[in-house]
Amino acid sequence: MSREALPLVAPDLSAFARSLGSALKTRPSAEPPGHVELLNLIARAAGHRNVQALRAASERPLPAAPLAAEDRPVLPLSANARKALMQFDSRGRLVRWPHKFSVQRLAMWVLWTLFDGRRRYSEREVNAILVTANAFGDHVTLRRELVNHRLLARKSDCSEYWKLPARPDTEAQALVAAWRARRPVPSARREMAVEERPRPRRGAGVQPGAVEAGRVEADRGGEKAPGGTAAHQEGVVRDTGQQFD
Repeated sequence: MSREALPLVAPDLSAFARSLGSALKTRPSAEPPGHVELLNLIARAAGHRNVQALRAASERPLPAAPLAAEDRPVLPLSANARKALMQFDSRGRLVRWPHKFSVQRLAMWVLWTLFDGRRRYSEREVNAILVTANAFGDHVTLRRELVNHRLLARKSDCSEYWKLPARPDTEAQALVAAWRARRPVPSARREMAVEERPRPRRGAGVQPGAVEAGRVEADRGGEKAPGGTAAHQEGVVRDTGQQFD
């Protein structure tokens, strides 16, 4: 057999050694394996059917390395996506409810990225996220529309909500990318705004320098979000990169 350079990649060297050792121990013959048999055993330990499959895999071109964020091509915004982007302020908040359904749909994709697909939310938690995600004071409409657009699902008694797995189209992806680029850093990753109040005077029963976190009051019913709610991270798809989930 002619010599050839055949690359062999073992993602887990320990697992590769265990698999090869087990194959050698369970051989029906007590004699050492021949050259071709040993090649096949090595290829199988690396996850290939035989050495021919390993050779065929090595001849396929390697996938291109992922581009850095600054090197990725910018997706063009459609007319509707530009209109949807104009509905958000520089802090990433939706400032008005769009009139056109097509623009509403795109805006919902932006709000969808604020939820984590790996967890469940109470209605109170969903409200807390949406209260800080809009500036026109109607988180109830946003919550209902996320469900209507099948981006969030909920139990029949509204006791639990969860993010549905979905994939935005190119138009929505371009909008989300542009929306993220406009958001300030690091405030873009804060979910609950914390307001520092003036330091109380000495002797007033509060330690000097104490800071009280402001509570966010929701509209319609005076519901209050928990003052200690942790900042909610975007999901992405992992989206993140969404990344999208």
